[in-house]
Amino acid sequence: MKNIQFERGAVGNIRVHVLPTDQFKTYAISVYIGTPLGEETVTPTAFIPFVLRRGTQTYPETKQFREKLDDLYGAGFGFDIYKRGDYQMVQFRMDLIQDHFVSSKDSLLQQGIRFIGEAITKPALEDGRFVDKYITSEKITLQKRIESIINDKIRYAAERCVEEMCKQEPYRLHPLGNIDALKKITADNLYANYEQWLQTSPIDIYIVGQTTLEEVLPLIQSSFSLQRQAAGSYTAKVQHRQVNEVREVVERLDVNQGKLNLGLRTYTTYADPTYPTMLMYNGILGGYPHSKLFTNVREKASLAYYASSRLDGHKGILTIQSGIELDKYDKAVEIIRQQLDAMIAADISETEMQQTKAMITGHLRELQDSAFEIISFDFNNVLSGVERTVPALIEDVLSVDKAQIQEVAKQVKLDTIYFLRDRKGGE
Repeated sequence: MKNIQFERGAVGNIRVHVLPTDQFKTYAISVYIGTPLGEETVTPTAFIPFVLRRGTQTYPETKQFREKLDDLYGAGFGFDIYKRGDYQMVQFRMDLIQDHFVSSKDSLLQQGIRFIGEAITKPALEDGRFVDKYITSEKITLQKRIESIINDKIRYAAERCVEEMCKQEPYRLHPLGNIDALKKITADNLYANYEQWLQTSPIDIYIVGQTTLEEVLPLIQSSFSLQRQAAGSYTAKVQHRQVNEVREVVERLDVNQGKLNLGLRTYTTYADPTYPTMLMYNGILGGYPHSKLFTNVREKASLAYYASSRLDGHKGILTIQSGIELDKYDKAVEIIRQQLDAMIAADISETEMQQTKAMITGHLRELQDSAFEIISFDFNNVLSGVERTVPALIEDVLSVDKAQIQEVAKQVKLDTIYFLRDRKGGE
């Protein structure tokens, strides 16, 4: 197992993390900018990176912007928008070939940092605001992205279950925002949101490759010219709502197959000592093809086309997804509940234990084969305020026993049952 040691530093109040390694042939650069999920800010924040990718002050036309990436030996540049607990994260990524593989008079690392720094901090502007034509065209792009969720009924049901479960919490908000708010965005108000976002949000810059913190810090200093008054930090506490009764929500749309989703509160997050046990709980319940949901709901009872569970360790929520025949709702809910009861009773076979440990630890070992996965794992530590390493987490998972799983199972509470079904018999 490789010993991964990031070098840490700061430029102003931007945190910088560098992993010197010759493991990869490319430099991996990630910039994380996080902000608390909020009704007024979620849509403009989601929209900002769509506009930033269109051009910079040096390359104001999108064609120039993309040609510069080609000049950097086909460097990749992109972004992701997602939730981590009650935070909305925007992650910019860049990968470019390492300097010693090419003969370039200027360092590719230096050029890459300058490019991503300018893309984030010096966007193309007209009259001191974002370019109108970019606003107009990227609105269409983001609207289509949001609509694609509605059109994909599996994703739609998963989102609606969380929305119903977390009605009074920021976590109900989708990280891409909503179409009504998108329509109200203008070049002026988006630029005001952008300036506020850069001023107040925590920013973490990661670089993995054959370099050092000493080399990287001055490059970031010159490429991220931000006058930030305060260093943002991830201090929001996870909201753990108590469950008094299970809510059942039925929604009717034009579907031929029912989508049955259950939302559960685990009261365990990434920062908690019991997190490795919760990984095992989720893995045995529904995380893998050998898990209880897949085996008992799909295979043995033939009740579901698919059945699985997913854990959000930063929020402490576990969701169950299944696709069922429309008339199998009661039976499917009953058998899913039986699997939850089996976890509480520690009705877990040795095969389930060993297969789940093998799957989780195998996945953790594979993380170390990808620069961006290494970065993502480390950023989980920054976000949660704990120090975990891959070897330590593997060791913790391997030491989990049935009694520990039973203890976390007792605190897991079913919160919401959401069923998406056809319109027949409905309004």
